[in-house]
Formats: sequence, C-alpha cells, structure tokens
Amino acid sequence: MKVKMILPALAEAESPFWRPIKYSLFPPLGLATLAAYLSPDDEIDLQDQHVETLNLTDTPDLVLIQVYITNAYRAYKIADHYRAKGAYVLLGGLHVTSLPHEAAPHADTIFLGPGEETFPQFLRDFRVGIPKKVYSSAVRTLEKIPPIRRDLIKRERYLVPNSIVITRGCPHHCDFCYKDAFFEGGKSFYTQVVDDALAEIERLPGKHLYFLDDHLLGNAKFGAALFEGMKGMNRVFQGAATVGSILRGNLIEKAAEAGLRSLFVGFETFSTANLNQSNKKQNLEKDYIKAVNRLHSLGIMINGSFVFGLDDDDKDVFKRTVDWGVENAITTSTFHIMTPYPGTKLYKDMEKQGRILTHNWDLYDTRNVVYKTAKLSAEELKQGYDWAYKEFYRWENIVKASMAHESHKHKLKHLLYSGGWKKFEPLWNFLIKTKSLNNMLPLLESILSKVKNTNSPSQPVNTTAYANHH
Repeated sequence: MKVKMILPALAEAESPFWRPIKYSLFPPLGLATLAAYLSPDDEIDLQDQHVETLNLTDTPDLVLIQVYITNAYRAYKIADHYRAKGAYVLLGGLHVTSLPHEAAPHADTIFLGPGEETFPQFLRDFRVGIPKKVYSSAVRTLEKIPPIRRDLIKRERYLVPNSIVITRGCPHHCDFCYKDAFFEGGKSFYTQVVDDALAEIERLPGKHLYFLDDHLLGNAKFGAALFEGMKGMNRVFQGAATVGSILRGNLIEKAAEAGLRSLFVGFETFSTANLNQSNKKQNLEKDYIKAVNRLHSLGIMINGSFVFGLDDDDKDVFKRTVDWGVENAITTSTFHIMTPYPGTKLYKDMEKQGRILTHNWDLYDTRNVVYKTAKLSAEELKQGYDWAYKEFYRWENIVKASMAHESHKHKLKHLLYSGGWKKFEPLWNFLIKTKSLNNMLPLLESILSKVKNTNSPSQPVNTTAYANHH
C-alpha cells in the first residue's frame, strides 16, 4: 500500500514576517509516530511542507494529513485534491478534534484526540474493508508503543533533528490552551515508561535533544527517574516547564545535572487578575524572579513566553514586560496576542459574550487580534505586540540582558544565542536554501555547554522591577 503523510505549512508561511528558521528547527513527530503502526511492506512518503515543496502529482492509496488551526484551509484543499484522485483520506490533529463537523466533509475518516490507540484500530478495519467515519481516542497509554519511524524524517533539513516527546498533554488546565479539548474523554497527562523513554534517547545519534513535551517536569517521579537515567549519557537538551515546577523540590537541579541547558517557561502575564481569568493557577503567587534566579544559578538559559491582550492588560503592559525580560536576563522571549482557539474554555466564554470577531482560522496565529478587546483597542494591542518584539531584540537590549549574568561564559552564551536567533535572518535563510542548516548543530551544542555560576538561586535580582509589575 502506498501511504502519504502530510504536515501542511501553517498560514504564517505566506506572511511577510515568516521566519523559515522557526519552522526548520526540529521535525514534528506526530506523523512519524503513527507511521510506526504501518506494515513494513507499505511504501511511506512523509512530507513536512515547512521544509520541502509538496509533491501533489503522486497517486497514494492512503493519505493522512495533520491539521492545526492555521493550516486547516490548506489541509482541506490538499485532502479534497487527493480524494478527487481516488485516495482514501484521513484527517486528524488539534483542529479536527476541536471542530470535527468542519473537517468531516473533507475526509473519508477523521480522528479525534491522540492517535496511538485509534490509528492501529483504523488500519485493522481498513485492511478488511470496514473503516469507520470517526475514531475517537479513549484509552490513553504510551506503554509498548513502537519506536518512531525516524527513517522517514529528512534530518538534514532541520537545525536540531533529535526532537523527542516522552509525555502527552499537561497536568494543568489553562483556559486558553488547546490541550483540554484535544484530550477530552480520557487522561490529559500521561508519560512513557521511563525505560522506554531512555531507550528512545539511546537510539538518537549525536549529543543534542529537543524535548517537545508541553511540560517536561509535569510528573516529578517520572522526571527524577528519567534524569537519573540520563546522567552519564553526555547529552545537552532543551525543554519546557512551568514556574511552579521550577520552584518545587529539586527536580530542576536533577534536570540540569542530566544536561538541561535551555528552558521554555510560561510566565504569560504579571497580573493576578489575568492569571485568574485564564485559570493559570500554577503561576498564582509564584515568585517569577526566584524561578529565573534558580535557572540562571544552574546555567540554564530561558525562553520566556508572554501573552498580551488579557482583559487586565493596559497600554503599559508591553514596556513593563520587555523591561522585566531585559533586566532579568531572559535569553529569548516569545510574545503572543491572546488567541481564543476553538474547543477551549476561553473560546466558549468569548463566543457567549459575543466577543469573537472572525472565524477566519488563518488569523488565529497569535499575531492578530480576533476578538473584542477590553482595556486596549485592537490597534493598540497589535502595535504593542509588534513593538515588544522589536524592542526586546534591539542589540542594545540583547547586550544589556547578557551583561546581567554573573559568569563571562553565561554572558557570551546569552549574546550568541539571543543575537543569533533574531539578528542573522539572512544567514539562516541561506543555510536553509543550501540545505546546510544541520551543519550549525555543533555550534549550538557548544553554546549550550555547561555554565557554572556563583550566585545562589535565592539571591534577589531586580526585585523592585518585579514589584512594579503588580
């Protein structure tokens, strides 16, 4: 059987602000994970449109397309194209789970929720000629799942080809997050068996790993066993976690000892009212500065995530956020305009209140305002968001933030990482076009090498600036 697996490019790919490096960082693993359930005799073509031009002239028997909100229209078009050619088309992913009635007319079968249980079930039905229209995930387990089909991934097209996911979901329930809708009807956070996760890591060549898990520290017992097992593997890795998990116990120290060098942290907002509005309880009354200092004392660089446009935000929120990030030496920042994704509590609440302005999913990219704002106008919110990115990544602020670190090595790492990420776009584009992006991995690994700092995790830094935000 000829099988085609497609991740269509997000709508942002056509935007003048498109940054090819952002979507050439690491291979997404959803489709390669499901490919492991196909027969060894099947001929499989896996294409990620972010890093390659789609071939639409082929004639596969089965087509599986992963749908996110801002690739939905493109995904439906590709699905219609292959159905017209006689292929059997499957659609799954976050957007399909949120809006099954929208996706169903474009597919022969749709999948709701994670596919580790339902995809093999579909294959059994399909092979005997009785596939269902809808498969909905109920059993949630990562035990005994087959190894990801990494042979289908075009590793040379990504900066960090060793992406890995060893958990599913997140233990928290923020109102703006897609996760609760996707995992409805079963467990919303679960992990691999530790030995299976370690075996997956062992199979990966090279030194660097990029954990795509929503919350790598979400299960302390699992995390502690994982990091203990990783000691001595000589790995450097990046991942994501919450402020609360950084401050709790000594799991972050164990992660650093195992090779954690860079962490995506969801600060989101400094306003208690905003945290309450979005049900982000894990950040309430947490000391952001304490978390930052703890990470810096371990030599861990920080990618801070911040959301603009929550109802308590005023005109000063952009400057306050950027100033705080620079003063507290946040290495990189990811800013978002609050976006009410379908299927989330935020979306349902806003729809009830008549605040949803458009259902054009291409605009739901966290760069556009798609709802009626509160204290800020839509124009102020968009302009403030654009300003925050420009301001945070001005050379003057990059240098100022790097100089706030204790050790010279950490100062240099910060400067290289932050500057390299935002200030060398033409170089990244050249490397992508010449298919030599992967050659930069040794440089990244050296930037992520270990830093020993002398300041203690509890030492206060810029606490006045922090207090001013409350």
